Amino acid sequence: MVWSDPTFADWPLREQQVVQSLDGWARRGRKLTLLARRFDAMGRLHPRFVVWRQRWDHVLECRVCRDIDDAQMPSALWSPVWALRRTDVGRCTGVAGYEPVRRRALQEELAERKRQSAAGFGASVLGL
Repeated sequence: MVWSDPTFADWPLREQQVVQSLDGWARRGRKLTLLARRFDAMGRLHPRFVVWRQRWDHVLECRVCRDIDDAQMPSALWSPVWALRRTDVGRCTGVAGYEPVRRRALQEELAERKRQSAAGFGASVLGL
């Protein structure tokens, strides 16, 4: 799966039920990529997800997209069978579906964002 958002600030990643669902999902050997403009508020906004991220580091890749602004960063969720893209983040509206054309278009856009990104949001922070 690939999740994309400028900051993930309004995603329900702080919810216990979401983290529990991710536990079950990750046990099946799946991979998740997060694309964001910045992850600086994750620890404050989504502490449960940060703990999950540390435990499941081997299934999670986090990438920072610095060369675009927030308005250009898609807020989306892509999977091999289903895709969702928020078209108006403020009103939380968008389009979702199983259609191959929709999934392929979003997959290509997110792959391009990933190519232009850098690693970010490490599982642990080492200080000297």
